[in-house]
Amino acid sequence: MSQRGSDFDLKAFLRRWGLLFYTGDREGDFFLIEDEIRELRQLGLIETEEYLEAISALAAEKKKLSGGPLQ
Repeated sequence: MSQRGSDFDLKAFLRRWGLLFYTGDREGDFFLIEDEIRELRQLGLIETEEYLEAISALAAEKKKLSGGPLQ
């Protein structure tokens, strides 16, 4: 991978695809974001490398929220 999850700009990635989430529930937002990232990959709109970077960045954000190890 060219970038680590912590270096990957998840917000810019989501904006590039017109994906903006704010449900008022951060954990719910993470679920929706992950689903959209998976769908982008399944549709072949993003390469595997970018998919992995986005998922890794999302996991890092989840970890920050929970304050603990990745789940």
